[in-house]
Amino acid sequence: MDFAIAGRAIGPDHPPYVIAELSGNHNGDIGRALALIDAAKEAGADAVKLQTYTADTITIAHDGPGFRLEGGLWAGRTLHDLYQEAHTPWDWHPRLFERAGSLGLAAFSSPFDPTAVDFLEGLDVPAHKIASFELVDLPLVRRVARTGKPVILSTGMASLGEIAEAVDAIRAESGRPPILLHCTSGYPTPIAEVDLRTIPHLASAFRTVVGLSDHTHGVAVPIAAVALGAVLVEKHFTLKRADGGPDAAFSLEPEEFRTMAQACRDAWAALGRADYALKPSEAANAGLRRSLYVVADVPAGTVLGPEHVRSIRPGGGLPPKHLPDVLGRRAARALTRGEPVDWAMLGERPA
Repeated sequence: MDFAIAGRAIGPDHPPYVIAELSGNHNGDIGRALALIDAAKEAGADAVKLQTYTADTITIAHDGPGFRLEGGLWAGRTLHDLYQEAHTPWDWHPRLFERAGSLGLAAFSSPFDPTAVDFLEGLDVPAHKIASFELVDLPLVRRVARTGKPVILSTGMASLGEIAEAVDAIRAESGRPPILLHCTSGYPTPIAEVDLRTIPHLASAFRTVVGLSDHTHGVAVPIAAVALGAVLVEKHFTLKRADGGPDAAFSLEPEEFRTMAQACRDAWAALGRADYALKPSEAANAGLRRSLYVVADVPAGTVLGPEHVRSIRPGGGLPPKHLPDVLGRRAARALTRGEPVDWAMLGERPA
């Protein structure tokens, strides 16, 4: 099944759709957010994605159990403080989307509550993404599906049953499945925990296209994902990791992103199809394969031995598989060193 976002087809028959996730890497500066969009275009992204929430729509200001992070990249931060720093102000959205559109980039977001869905619908976004942490919020999932826009559903931390519930909810509300994104929600994700073989399994289990939301360092994992059938790659994007920010540690800089985007498209192009026909680039070399040649001058009537006929390059003679049929037969005429062997030059075997 193919999907389309802002007119760009997404599916196995199209190059992978590459999304630059801006998240909180604007560091609270709209000028930097605009520069990120410009850089994403130059780096080969098809789309940029925001996250639409406020600290108060995603959590509450509280320091009780569970509200202060105890490990990982953001250890010691309260949820409210972290999201206050990382959120993208809603009044920036129109300007950011306008900049993306002027560059030919699709722009959409992850809504984190119903008010965010309504806000984004007012901006006529071409798609919605449901983040991994929100997959279990089925009322939100249904609200997003009811927009009728393409839904991208990230699956980090979700069991197969939880994914099935969310997919069923989207199908029920919209009549079609989401684009699933295989995801490991570790920040950053160790490569050994990515389990990319999940991608074809998800595609088979849910009869839909599958991509990758990646939080590993580097570019190897997205390229491998495309080789396993990923139709979409989402990667966090920053101007410079050294500038800091909530997501900087697992984000790609522009040149890295450019390398990834091109390599993913190259990997898709290399997949091609199952085919054994001679390729145009091979044609000039096809005549250089091994075949049977006369390697010494041979008088007529000579019984041919390995000193007379060998398998060598180029490919103008009989295929090498016929060597046992050639050796031991008489030369039907005088043979000259360098002649390709053919059946007409071969006589009978001696009695």
